[in-house]
Amino acid sequence: MVFASFPFAITSADFTNLVYKGCASQKFQNPSSSQTLKSLFDSLVLQSSQKTFFSTTSGEGQNAISGLYQCRGDLTTSQCNSCVKKIPNLVSKLCGEVVAARVQLGGCYLRYEIAGFKQVSGTEFLFKICKSDQASGSSGFEEKRDSAFAMVENGVKNGTGGLFYAGTYQSVYVLGQCEGDLGTGDCGDCVKSADQKAKTECGDSISGQIYLQKCYINYSYYPNGVPSITSSSGTVGSRHHTQRTVAIAVGGLAAFGFLVVCLMFVRQLMKKHGDLNASQSRQVNVLYSYYSGEKANDLEQIIEGMRWRKKRENGSENESGDEKLRGKMREKDEREE
Repeated sequence: MVFASFPFAITSADFTNLVYKGCASQKFQNPSSSQTLKSLFDSLVLQSSQKTFFSTTSGEGQNAISGLYQCRGDLTTSQCNSCVKKIPNLVSKLCGEVVAARVQLGGCYLRYEIAGFKQVSGTEFLFKICKSDQASGSSGFEEKRDSAFAMVENGVKNGTGGLFYAGTYQSVYVLGQCEGDLGTGDCGDCVKSADQKAKTECGDSISGQIYLQKCYINYSYYPNGVPSITSSSGTVGSRHHTQRTVAIAVGGLAAFGFLVVCLMFVRQLMKKHGDLNASQSRQVNVLYSYYSGEKANDLEQIIEGMRWRKKRENGSENESGDEKLRGKMREKDEREE
């Protein structure tokens, strides 16, 4: 029993577009298998509204049929359901009642097999799409592509995307997805195998897609920089943009904290030495109050009080000065009342 594969290239960002099909050559021998397959499809479609990966078995013994679906990690459950529910009709139309089949759409795939069907390795090569345009002569293409591949290999293992990762390295956009029952280590190994296959099968193609039994990758090279491409769930680079946003936020918080510390230091020097005049003192306090969140309502009183204490320590404060300051403070208290 062998698969016959026929390529269908993605022509848009639509996650329900057909990518390829794989159909076993052998038909069902048991008449009841058709109903068993329908029950399997119904169960998978139902679960796709709640989960992005699910596997199950319908029937018993030699008539049992096992199947699963896997949706792309950046799809919502609603989008996953819209994708998966299109596949049963496609299987019937493209493959007929065969003992095993796999249909891959842009955002999901579904596969099934009857009990006893020959098992293959998770890294078994299934299908490729390599764009005819070449990056030959582009500065540093191979280095950028290989760095992007290394990034996605680590991303599917260490990320929080559920064996899914998408990101950019300089001018290369890359995406990787593993089947939901793989461990993180096996997922990384599978994606690494797909990356190696992309190098040998697609060479210097500016974009490529490699599909293995339990994982797949795709990459695109943009000499002028990765554009903001709209995908089924927003922007294609939404996950990798998050990393950049976090880095900016952390840097901003660090700079903010440093500024507040500097202003506190200046205030302490001002208190100790009185080196700032009233105007400078006001500026420092306004800045400190703004950035530290303190209320600035009593700035005038704070400044005048600090000047009075300094003069008193130096023995240069006279009675008229005291009266003037107390008068100002009484006026302020009356205004507040």
